[in-house]
Amino acid sequence: MSASLAVPDARTLFDKMAGKRILVVGDLMLDEWIWGRVERISPEAPVPVVAVHNHSFTLGGAGNVAHNLRVLGAEVSCIGVVGDDAFGNEVRAMLRTQNIDADGVISVDDRPTTRKTRVVAQHQQVVRADWESVEPLRPADAARIAAIVADAAKRADAVIVSDYAKGLLSREIVEAANLCPLVLGDPKPQHAALFSGVTCVAPNLSEAAAASGVAIRDEASLERVGKILLERFGCRYVVITRGEHGMSLFGRDGERLTIPSVARTVFDVSGAGDTVVSVLALALAVGASIDRAMQLANYAAGAVVEKLGTATASAQEILELLEHADA
Repeated sequence: MSASLAVPDARTLFDKMAGKRILVVGDLMLDEWIWGRVERISPEAPVPVVAVHNHSFTLGGAGNVAHNLRVLGAEVSCIGVVGDDAFGNEVRAMLRTQNIDADGVISVDDRPTTRKTRVVAQHQQVVRADWESVEPLRPADAARIAAIVADAAKRADAVIVSDYAKGLLSREIVEAANLCPLVLGDPKPQHAALFSGVTCVAPNLSEAAAASGVAIRDEASLERVGKILLERFGCRYVVITRGEHGMSLFGRDGERLTIPSVARTVFDVSGAGDTVVSVLALALAVGASIDRAMQLANYAAGAVVEKLGTATASAQEILELLEHADA
């Protein structure tokens, strides 16, 4: 494992990332935000009344992964499904506004577009409402998605499979993604079997414990989980994100590295995993070593958690955090 990542090395990696072709396959979501203030309690029930002053949308799930990649200069294509509704049209429009290829996004009429509506007052989330179906795709729709993925994966520099357990993914679709030599995923524990053979998986601590069946209580149990996941996924690398404890790497050839968190403040962890897998994929796609890729992803996550909501981090923001750490 090499020494700590230096600012010039990080800048060189970012320069190389421009124009890399990354394919994102996964569960698309629309994050809806209702912003306001609480000034009284409802006379109808003991709940706060939010006086709304703003309403906005951001891309969530696989859409947030695609947005993270685009902010870092990649050429991004997105494949997934949306409902045959106005919110599906909104997802497509937002992808295209970010210059993300949305030709692989298809509409289905048996489910709504996945939407998470958050009410935020005084910078605190009051409640969240989810509009979704988690049923598997109909066989014909799944076959159509797999064919689109197989065609696109052959032309990509890397593929990210973004799993939020909303019914899109199947073994057939992941096998199609594996036609690209570099595939990264963030699988939900119940879908571990689908991800066999990908290059790298990047679960968080709770997902890693659930996927391995081992509670993580200390370094010894973490080590055991890393080895179990390497075998279970048949992958080259396992990167476990550990919140305030940083990130830990386990490699098939014995690579082992733990790096501490670099976040100065933690305001919101929403979407941090999307940022980690995005930066890992781009860094590996430009030839970075796994430890360099992991260090860069760690700084990117540190920049994102300082923001409210599903967010992205620009190369400049990540470099500024790296410069602060070096000071």
